[in-house]
Amino acid sequence: MSNQSFPRVLHTMLRISDISRSIIFYTKILGMKILRTLEQPTEKYTLIFLGYGDESNQTVIELTYNYGISSYELGNGYGHIAIGVENIDQTINHIKKLDYPIDLEPSHLKNSNEIIAFISDPDGYKIELIEHKVI
Repeated sequence: MSNQSFPRVLHTMLRISDISRSIIFYTKILGMKILRTLEQPTEKYTLIFLGYGDESNQTVIELTYNYGISSYELGNGYGHIAIGVENIDQTINHIKKLDYPIDLEPSHLKNSNEIIAFISDPDGYKIELIEHKVI
């Protein structure tokens, strides 16, 4: 019997156009680990679950690759995925050392104790990095 309380958010699914490129982004740039993959050749798709910890107690990202589809329209309803970081300057410096572009350099969010920055994954999904400053 699990000690997990419910309901809770399990994962967010993103459709991707290139498995290798996306895995490099989420593992090397964002530091996530591949938790599991699920190949569905008959249905022509692959699922890759990534996160910072076990799915049993953390929300994760599900990347869905549909065979043969090389691009998607993101639409205007999608916003971003927010990831908390301990030190935003160190995180951004790490990303820059990997030659990955920064969409928005770290800046203080007005009337908040948060410092935010934005990057985009290989398919254009926005990722917000947030450091909460202790006041």
